[in-house]
Amino acid sequence: MIPRYTREEMGRVWSDANKFAKWLEVELAAADTLAEAGEVPREVATTLRERAKADAKRILEIESRVKHDVIAFTMAVGESIGDPAAARWLHYGMTSNDVVDTAQALQVRDASHLIERDLVMFGEILSLRAQEFRHTPQIGRTHGVHAEPITFGLKIANWFAENQRNIGRFREAAAQMAIGKISGAVGNASHLGPDIEEKICKRLGLTPAPVASQVIQRDRHAHYLNTLALIAATIEKIALEIRHLQRTEVREAEEPFGGEQRGSSAMPHKRNPVACEQMCGLARVVRANMLAAHENVALWHERDISHSSVERIILPDSTILVDYMLAKMTEIVGKMRVFPQRMLRNLESTHGLIYSGQLLQDLVEKGMPRDEAYKAVQENAMAAWESETSFRERVAKDARITKFLDAAALARTFDLQRQLRHVDAIFARVFSEKEIKK
Repeated sequence: MIPRYTREEMGRVWSDANKFAKWLEVELAAADTLAEAGEVPREVATTLRERAKADAKRILEIESRVKHDVIAFTMAVGESIGDPAAARWLHYGMTSNDVVDTAQALQVRDASHLIERDLVMFGEILSLRAQEFRHTPQIGRTHGVHAEPITFGLKIANWFAENQRNIGRFREAAAQMAIGKISGAVGNASHLGPDIEEKICKRLGLTPAPVASQVIQRDRHAHYLNTLALIAATIEKIALEIRHLQRTEVREAEEPFGGEQRGSSAMPHKRNPVACEQMCGLARVVRANMLAAHENVALWHERDISHSSVERIILPDSTILVDYMLAKMTEIVGKMRVFPQRMLRNLESTHGLIYSGQLLQDLVEKGMPRDEAYKAVQENAMAAWESETSFRERVAKDARITKFLDAAALARTFDLQRQLRHVDAIFARVFSEKEIKK
């Protein structure tokens, strides 16, 4: 991934230096385990751990000649050991993907820790802002058209709940990736055996794959990328909403705009939602990577190499992007400007039309046949819509309606707080509050 979207910690996880360090970690764990089992001389394991170094520059230099990354790695590490008698036990009984797949699991685990931290921090910001705007009235929109009242806090509470589901999904997907395999060239464990494999993986903090071919099966990776794509989709959903709310005609919320930030080279007045637009664009990349992960599931027989080149791109890029997007979206939501008075003005702009559903329900409750009630309410609503006049004043003059609802009943029908009376109960469910605040 380009540096523009790479945060420092995540960048280190996917650096060549760290990748080769993880490869060496697997090799040394294998040597130590084999030494304990008496299959490798103990002094050799000690020598390997004391002397072995993974110099990324040297490894890449050798790879440019031998055209095989793991062979280049073992050659370079062997040079660093400086003792041919000890170096010959490096990579003993193992195939390339015993090292590569197991080390990749270690990298993914480290990347996952960062993403889980990001998700939790994002959830904390969403919770804070949801509480801040718990009782801030806003018009709810369906199909982009005014529907019925909500609060801005309810909208953010929805985002929070979805993020919580993402945390659960991600933890499960990350756990499925914390898998190692030291079962050899076709997965039959013929050289070291299942017991040694289990002990090596345990030493690395991984679970051994119950069964594998030469590679860990790629359905795990596809599931992991699916989950990253869902996280990106949630971020896109929130960003898209903020973009809409920032439109000039709406102007109910606005992403942060820096003191020296400039919105347009030609129009100095512009404050464009560029950060949210960036989130929507990057989500497309993560989704596209998910498709590539699915195509990696089907490999020839016990293994081909078609997945390898793909994963060199999609695993670093997707985790780097999701890490960046979560951090950026946390900043956007945390510093987002909100305009409650504009929200209220927009809510009232249709002159009471948003209470048509409540009026229909109240009429039916008082005994008016539903079809007749719907027709009466719709006729008044359409007339008010076209003429931009008060819906409430119209229905108050319609004998069909006043026959069932007097002035006091109509006042209750058009009561905003009645529409929002269950907000605290919903918050109690979402945020596990012990009691509903009155």
